[in-house]
Amino acid sequence: MLRAFYYLNVLIVALVVGYKVYLDVFDSKLESVHAQQVELVQSRLAGREKFQFAVVGNVKNSIGIFERQIVPMLNSSGADFVVSAGNAVSDGGEDKYRSLRGTLARLGIPFLLTFGENESSGLGGFRYYRQFGPYFFAFTAGNSRFIFLDGTGETSYEWQLRWLEEELERDEPRHNFIFIGRPIMRPAHEPIWVSEEDYLGPPTFRQSLIDLIEHYDVDAVISDNLPLFDRQDRGGTSYVTTGGAGGLMVRDETGFHHFVIVEVDGDEVSIEAFPLDVSQHPILQTLESLWLFVHSLFFVGYLNFLLILSILILAAVQLHGLVFVDKDYYPRFDVDPSPIAEGPLRVAMFTNNYFPFIGGVPISIDRLRSGLLGLGKGVMVVAPRFDGREGAGDKSLQRSGVEEDGVLRVPSLITLGKDAEYRVANLFLPWVVRRVKAFAPDVIHLHHPFWMGSLGLWIANRLNVPAIYTYHTRFEHFAHYVPVPGRLFRNLISHYVIKRFANRCYGVVVPTPSAREYLQTIGVKRRVIVQPTGIDYNSLRAVDADSVTALRHRLGIGEEPVLVSVSRLSREKNIDFIMEAVSLLRDRLDRPFRLLLIGEGDERPRLEDQVKALGLQDVVIMLGSVPVDLMPLHYHVGDVFVFASTSETQGMVILEAMAAGLPVVAIRASGIDDIVQQGVNGYKTREDRSEWADRVEQLLVDNGLHAEMSQNAVSTASEHDIEPFAREILNFYAAALAERGPKR
Repeated sequence: MLRAFYYLNVLIVALVVGYKVYLDVFDSKLESVHAQQVELVQSRLAGREKFQFAVVGNVKNSIGIFERQIVPMLNSSGADFVVSAGNAVSDGGEDKYRSLRGTLARLGIPFLLTFGENESSGLGGFRYYRQFGPYFFAFTAGNSRFIFLDGTGETSYEWQLRWLEEELERDEPRHNFIFIGRPIMRPAHEPIWVSEEDYLGPPTFRQSLIDLIEHYDVDAVISDNLPLFDRQDRGGTSYVTTGGAGGLMVRDETGFHHFVIVEVDGDEVSIEAFPLDVSQHPILQTLESLWLFVHSLFFVGYLNFLLILSILILAAVQLHGLVFVDKDYYPRFDVDPSPIAEGPLRVAMFTNNYFPFIGGVPISIDRLRSGLLGLGKGVMVVAPRFDGREGAGDKSLQRSGVEEDGVLRVPSLITLGKDAEYRVANLFLPWVVRRVKAFAPDVIHLHHPFWMGSLGLWIANRLNVPAIYTYHTRFEHFAHYVPVPGRLFRNLISHYVIKRFANRCYGVVVPTPSAREYLQTIGVKRRVIVQPTGIDYNSLRAVDADSVTALRHRLGIGEEPVLVSVSRLSREKNIDFIMEAVSLLRDRLDRPFRLLLIGEGDERPRLEDQVKALGLQDVVIMLGSVPVDLMPLHYHVGDVFVFASTSETQGMVILEAMAAGLPVVAIRASGIDDIVQQGVNGYKTREDRSEWADRVEQLLVDNGLHAEMSQNAVSTASEHDIEPFAREILNFYAAALAERGPKR
């Protein structure tokens, strides 16, 4: 069944394109149609005293009734030409005029249109003027004069009255016929739904027109705009309303499908309505309306056409994937990745930030890089430059970049942040792609789902190598950095971006089970492995006690216990919570303590003001950024590690602190919940300052509890060394390469 839908969709796309080409190339344009039709009418009636013409009203683009049933009757009626009294189209759209043109082409006799309400709707007045001619005009043919007026209000009524009086002053023709879209007289049996707006207005124009008609010799005034037939004779003039040529009818004594035949024989004029026994099945009416709707979508403009075409092509692509692409949701068990893992392998990593930018993602990348290099694999990190040479004025950088110790530095387009700490790399430099190709990676590892990550994914597809994505960050917590409504980003955009990007990769690495559950919840279908980022456990343990004492002295710390927190000073890290909870803790404890806050960010000035406002100048030490190789020493200065971020996927600094023997007190959140074991190596609390302060106080005053949790924290950290971490990621690479098979 899906296969049939696919081929049907492809056929529809071909037909749509073909039809659009026909409309724009082969279907001729309409211009000044009335000028041609008037010449035909005058030619037909030249020298004749006897002739007849038909009048129709409210055609409204009817195909099933007017085009297929009434037009053949008109062709065989003996009428010399046909006049539409108005509302020949259902609205003023270009498609409706084109459809009318196809209908009129079936007439074997000349035709003329009165400018009616529907002809002027929307931008229809412009189309009518371009395709047919002026809204009001007159011509003489045979022994009669035919006058067409504008009853819509588009043309000044005063101007029309003056023009009409001058036209009627001429005594050449024997008969005068006036056509105007709106009725002058109310019918004898007025439908209940008809309002004053359906008649010619304003009243002053209507009365002035009647006065002119009565003063001069006018045989008939013929109008439409009402779905009925009505004739009233007044002062030698017949006022005729005709509206039964295809539009919606309410069948009663006056509402019936019909057309009017006007016969002129010398001095005599006869007007007769011909009731028609025509109808259309409701299903056919629905299909006709649907066809006109489809026609309008394709013809009105290229925007609609391209939109519909794009949707159809997208549907075809989706159907092709469902029908023709084999799917196996289980890993392949008939391949052995171990030879690939043990052999030579080259990995290119793409990231939006890297050292000297300090953050969890650069540290994670560097540890994976170090671990892979230790396993004998080749690694290239593609990252923005951070040394101030952005390449804007350095053409050599733009042409070739700088590669330092396996890191390909890409010049930046712009810098963001108060201290320009964020660099947006220039993706549009062709040498970047050439350098990556020259490196010949077997796997491309992506660390962000946008910008540099997008470039890496594109290169992976071009080189036909597997793309692996590491989900590092809960992007929904960064809505305050994005120039779109916060809730829109948090609840929709962030999850969609991650889902779409992850599903375009071979597989995804996540640091915790909760992160894997999140990806599965939002619809990620690719393989997901849980592998926490490794830490340099041995370096974090190998710290000299004398160096710790010296650092405490430099920081002005005596014997008081120290709380340590490591994070960027940005809004999503929830530093305000720590400050307020520490203020509460200070008021509870009868002994001094210090808070060592390590990290830098654009929130630092505001946080410094908060420290002063809370009177914590003697408690808080805002140390700023610390080089990575000095971090083990700074962890060992502390006694308890405190953390309040709810935006982490792992909280790598928590493992580092545990390796240094620090129990942890953190707010319960993803990333934290998987590492901190309640009452074993630390505490997880609600986002409640009093509860959080209680747990910190407990660890500061109970030395036995602190010692037990410290040992448990070290034990937890020992399970996350860099070498096993890199080995597991390498095995994931090997599995991807083994399942893909030889490169094509």
